[in-house]
Amino acid sequence: MDIIFQFIGSLFGYVLWIAYQLFNSYALAIILFTLLSKAVLFPASIKQQKSMAKNAKLQKQMAELKKKYANNREKLNEETQKLYQKEGASPYGSCLPSIVPMLIMLGVFYAVAYPLTNTLHLDANMVNNAKSALVAIPGIDVSPTAMYGGQIDIIKHFGSFETVQNCFANSNTSIEAIGNFCNSFDFAGLNLLTTPGSKGFSVYLIIPGLCFVTSVASQFIIQKLNGSGASGQGCMTVMLFALPLFSAYIAYTVPAAVGFYWIASTIFGFVQSLVMHYFFGPGMLTARGEAARVALLKQEEGRVRSLR
Repeated sequence: MDIIFQFIGSLFGYVLWIAYQLFNSYALAIILFTLLSKAVLFPASIKQQKSMAKNAKLQKQMAELKKKYANNREKLNEETQKLYQKEGASPYGSCLPSIVPMLIMLGVFYAVAYPLTNTLHLDANMVNNAKSALVAIPGIDVSPTAMYGGQIDIIKHFGSFETVQNCFANSNTSIEAIGNFCNSFDFAGLNLLTTPGSKGFSVYLIIPGLCFVTSVASQFIIQKLNGSGASGQGCMTVMLFALPLFSAYIAYTVPAAVGFYWIASTIFGFVQSLVMHYFFGPGMLTARGEAARVALLKQEEGRVRSLR
């Protein structure tokens, strides 16, 4: 599994590197990457919105079925399945698109947690030599088995020690370019390479906090707009709190850049959802269905008249 996400992280790293070249800021590169990922996932997002809207339309009928077959679970399941098949909906149709962004976040984690090999695509042997050189420096607390391969520590101390810089002397990327990259992780007074959980009670806790709040708030508002509560859509009760809690936990335990990506993704996703609700919300789908029904009736009337 680690190999798979390392590969995905390497692919995402190319995109982040191109975005970084445009802005010379890793934070802005993450924002651009988020916009690109939203564009790629837009078809899946539309499918999710349509599924949520269809399920919302079925809530009244579902309530009637539950009341009618309250004492017959088997019959209730049978009639529920028939209802979903008739309406072309699925109680779990909106779950998969909710999980995909989490998988992308894991890919971003590997791009951010291993920035030297997955974003700069520096030779792994050079990176390992730099880590060994850093470990050998008195006063620098880096374990030989440091998490993330010690790459975060290399970046933090890159500009301070020539012995570390010399490890990349034969790299295709210049020492100056690597140094500039290492200095591009500051944003709004925060160093995005810092792990919030390592700072105790500090301003960095705003990262996991915003991960949770923005995720829950955006999901809650969108569900309300679609006319259904969290309990009305199969897996959505779990999704409303489980994924935000999981993302907040990840943001607490990994470099802040990962949480920064998740916050940006949630905000852009919320705006995207508002736009899609306007075009594919329950009210709009009902109106389109009614228009289609009227058009079909007129078509049938026309056929009847022609036969006469």
